[in-house]
Amino acid sequence: MKRIGMIGGMSWESTAVYYKRVNEQVRDALGGLNSADVVLRSVNFQEIVTLQKAGAWDEAAAVLGAVAVELEKAGAEMILICTNTMHLLADQIQAAVGIPLIHIADVTGRAVRDAGCRRPLLLATRYTMEQDFYRNRVEASFGLEVLVPDAADRQDVHDIIFNELCCGVAKASSQARYKQIVAKGKAAGADSVILGCTEIGLLVNAGDFDIPTFDSTLLHADAAVRLSLQTVLPKVAAVV
Repeated sequence: MKRIGMIGGMSWESTAVYYKRVNEQVRDALGGLNSADVVLRSVNFQEIVTLQKAGAWDEAAAVLGAVAVELEKAGAEMILICTNTMHLLADQIQAAVGIPLIHIADVTGRAVRDAGCRRPLLLATRYTMEQDFYRNRVEASFGLEVLVPDAADRQDVHDIIFNELCCGVAKASSQARYKQIVAKGKAAGADSVILGCTEIGLLVNAGDFDIPTFDSTLLHADAAVRLSLQTVLPKVAAVV
């Protein structure tokens, strides 16, 4: 079993999902009392959010790159950045270490393509929806056309993530708002939806929509387990 290194805390609400998921998958694959070999470094999210808001991405890259080095020194054999948004800095973080970084956009884009979908609607933070680091990578690598909600809907998706989900709050009204946004996306031609923020699965899942739904958190965690065990895991209904 290879040791999984996690850069967590962004937010810790979704990092807890990662930790639970990788352990469930290892237990299911190996049986008995087997659990994942994990080293987790959880950062103070407030400090990262302050850098995000200031546009201080180079400083944030230095912080997370140093964390990745800590994980490598602790014996990690792969790195997970347990958040979609901070994959904006994936190249800098990968450059800081000599072990592979599992890119969440690659894992998710491959799952969408392999399911036969071509025009996913991306729900995520405004950084992820509006900057090109995620969409361009998915489109170039997997031949997809990524759609995003309109400006007002993007703001609502973003605000619900930061003001509610990252604080452990899941409101029925916010769930209904996400359903409305996905329905609009479907009407505009989306054939699937990417839950492209690691907290979104705390509010909605595949059962809430009538188009294929891809939870980036679960897909990312599962990819780490596959590499750790060098095995193939069964598909999970909550993903597609």
